Order: sequence, then C-alpha cells, then structure tokens
Amino acid sequence: QVQLSEAGGGLVQAGGSLRLSCTFSGRALDRYGVFWFRQAPGKEREIVTGTTRTGSVTYYTESVKGRFTFSKDNGKNTAYLQMDSLQPEDTAVYYCAARVGLSTGGYPLQSAAMVFWGKGTLVTVSS
Repeated sequence: QVQLSEAGGGLVQAGGSLRLSCTFSGRALDRYGVFWFRQAPGKEREIVTGTTRTGSVTYYTESVKGRFTFSKDNGKNTAYLQMDSLQPEDTAVYYCAARVGLSTGGYPLQSAAMVFWGKGTLVTVSS
C-alpha cells in the first residue's frame, strides 16, 4: 500500500511563490500517475495538474498554465508543485493523488478516479 504525504503549504502574499512536495512511501512513485488537486472553501475539489507514470505527458488546468510547474524526482520518490505568481484565488487545500493508469494507457482527471490521497496542505494567498 502506498502512502502520500504533502508538505510546503503556507501563507504567502499575492505574487509570491511556494513549492509543494508529495512524498511516496511504501511503493515507488514511478508506478503511478501523479496528480495535484485543490479544494477552496465552499467549492468542489478540482484538478490542478497531473502527469503520467513515465512523465511523458503533463496536464495543467487553464487557470494555472504558465504559473505552476509539476515535476518529480523518482530517486527521491517525491513529486513537486512549483507555484509562482500566486493569486488569492489559488487559496485552497492542495492534495496529492495517485493511481495506476487505465488499460488504454490514459488517466482520468476526476477526483473520484483517484485511488491514493495525501491529507493535504493548506495554501493561503493574501491580497
């Protein structure tokens, strides 16, 4: 069984940066597609970014393109989310999630399709 643990959240002013990390334990990160979701107060959980097991394809939701960067270090069993030019609307609890790919080789992007979750880390962006 794999466990995911996020770190790196905090309070930052608008325009600032944070780097979140998601450390895998129990199983190797490179067995899974890895995703970041976020949930703002009163809103549904939404996908932010995700990548395939091999890292060959990475998805970004439109609102974070050009500001957020997904990366992973298989040797450290850790995935990262670099968040730049943060805005108050980015305020949310950020969750790391993972699943193996479908038989077609693709990955669904819905939160309900994720199998493994971290507990989340809070990001607060002040104006």
